[in-house]
Formats: sequence, C-alpha cells, structure tokens
Amino acid sequence: MDDSFDVIPTEAIRDGTATDAYFERTEEALEHAGVNPRVVVEVTADQFPSGEFEVLAGVESVARLLEGRPVDVQAIPEGRLFDGGPVMRIEGRYLDFASQETSILGFLSQASGFATAALEAKRAAPESQVLSFGARHVHPAIAAVVERSALVGGLDGFSHVAAGELLGRAAGGTMPHALVICMGRGKQEDAWRAFHEAAPPEVPRIALCDTYSDEVDEVLRAVDELGDDLDGVRLDTTGSRRGDFEHIVREVRWELDVRGHEDVGIFVSGGLTPDRIRELRDLADGFGVGSHVTNADPVDFALDIVTVDGEPAAKRGKLSGTKQVYRTADGAHAVGLADREGPADAEPLLEPVLRDGEIVGEFDIDAAAARAVRDAELVDC
Repeated sequence: MDDSFDVIPTEAIRDGTATDAYFERTEEALEHAGVNPRVVVEVTADQFPSGEFEVLAGVESVARLLEGRPVDVQAIPEGRLFDGGPVMRIEGRYLDFASQETSILGFLSQASGFATAALEAKRAAPESQVLSFGARHVHPAIAAVVERSALVGGLDGFSHVAAGELLGRAAGGTMPHALVICMGRGKQEDAWRAFHEAAPPEVPRIALCDTYSDEVDEVLRAVDELGDDLDGVRLDTTGSRRGDFEHIVREVRWELDVRGHEDVGIFVSGGLTPDRIRELRDLADGFGVGSHVTNADPVDFALDIVTVDGEPAAKRGKLSGTKQVYRTADGAHAVGLADREGPADAEPLLEPVLRDGEIVGEFDIDAAAARAVRDAELVDC
C-alpha cells in the first residue's frame, strides 16, 4: 500500500476496513452470537421538514460501494433538495453492510455539503457562468469529489485537470499571477502575448489584469496588446488592496464600453461569497468560486436502524418504521410511513438505486444539476 500522501486506498473502502472500530466489534459480537437480522436502515439529517433545504450528492459513490452485496437501496436522486426525513434507505442482512456505514455517511455528508454551497453560489448569479476554483483548498485525493459535487449543485465547470479526466469533463482556466510575475514587472504584455500564442485555440483568451498596477490600466493595456483576440479579463485582486471592489469592476466595465469593447467580458474571482456575487452579477460576466464551496460544512447525516425482521425498531429519539418522503406541489417536503398513502398530489422522492446488489439507478451529472436548479426555484431558496 502506498501511504505517501495519507490516502486510504480504494480497497480498504470497498472491504470495510475504512470504518470506525466499533463496527468491527459489532460484527465480531453478532457473529459470535449467531445473530444477523434483516433490517431497514435510513440515512437522515433532520427527521421532520425544517425549511432549511440542502442538495443531495454522493449517491453514486454509495451505489458503487454496495454494488454486488445482497441489499436493496432506495434514495432521493442526486441534485434534489431535501429538508427532512430519509434521503436513503438500505434493506438487507445487517452484517452484509454494517462495516460500510462510516463510508456511506462520509460519501453523502461531504458531497452534499459541497453541492449545497455550489447551488448557493449559482443561485446568486443564475444567468452568469460560475466555475469551481476551490480544489487547492482540499486534499488532492478528494478534488474530484469537490468538482463533481459542484457540478451537481449547478456550477458550470471547474479548474482541476485530474478531476476533469476522471469525470470526463474538460477543466477550465487561463493564467495565474505566477505567469505574469515570471515575465517580470512591467512586462504584463509579454505574459498576455505568451499565453495567447501558446494556449490551444479552444481556450478563451482571458487576461489576468491586476498583478502590478491599477486594474483599469492593465485591462486597457491587455486590450491594446491582444485586440480582437481578447475574449475577456479576470480580476482577482487581493482583498487587502481591493477597496471598493464593486466600484473597480464598474469602472472597468465603463472604460471598456466607452472604447467600444462591449464584447470583452469581465470574470471575477477571489474569496467570493453568494452575497458578493449578487452585488457584482450585473457587472461581471462570470465568477470563480473557491472557498465558499470547499469550506462548506458536511451535512450531518446519521444512519439508523428503523425495522428489524419486519418490526418497527429505533433508538431513543429516532422514528421507527420504514418511511417515504414527498415533494408537494407547492414545493414543501413531507414525511410519512412508506406503507401509508402520501399527501394528495405529492411526488414520492425515494427511488430504487440497487436491487439485490445490482445498480438500477442512473447517475447523470447534468440531470442532477437540472434537478437542483429546478428544485431551488420551486422552493425559492
């Protein structure tokens, strides 16, 4: 095992050793006692609707983890919003999946946190291009988790090359300050020209324009250098030097337009939050969001047994019995027992993912993103 970067290998996740120690003790005790009941377990954050909606992600990873095991799994489709009740139900003999609980919750909790934050950013500027720039803030082993979750949450793309190769998507990006600095102070034109001449034709010609001098000055110099080849400019000014950043962006837009360069876009990045994006969305054409996504709190999911051998069962403070969750016509969430009739004209959300270990669900990232955006509009969050 290569432990150079403190990465738990895939084999350990699949075989259940990537788990909490007490699950190993539980397996030993149940096997010693000859007990292995058929159970239904549910993954929940809030038992009842709270009005605080989050985006579900990570379901495909759970499906791949449990594939081939004799279990049935139902889940809310990735990208859908939830605010109470189960997001996933697993049915089978307990020892067939007991050791996987830690990984199941980890897959769902962190991915859902990233996806929820991504949706918040996209909702702040729904008509703009919003990209994920946050891979540098996480361990590289989970960069693809961040980028996939960002897409599920509705972002338009991401910057991480290896994640792109894994997900079958092209990573986006143009130039860093390092390129400009390597060319030397006062030689920004050399950096923009080198980028233009070296980059593949499909890469947008977006010049970084805030390295050494005033943003307006560098923007106009970039226009003079690249002319009609310039697609846009990026402003990533360090927070300590920004001052009134909204005014800076507005001034750049004005000076471009007054010179007839309305077609040159403005892309903004650097510590952006949804509130900041809302302030700038009428001025900028696109945004790069990093820490708002990667700093997202994981969703606090728990996995609980709710039936044992067909009988309701639950720990103190939890709700026993197999449940279904619903989206009502007005966008509200509802929870009820699965063997009872749901609310009138409500849509049941839990759908089959695995049947006896065979994957029957579909995991399309674009479809998940569309669900996230549609649900967010429906519930107005």
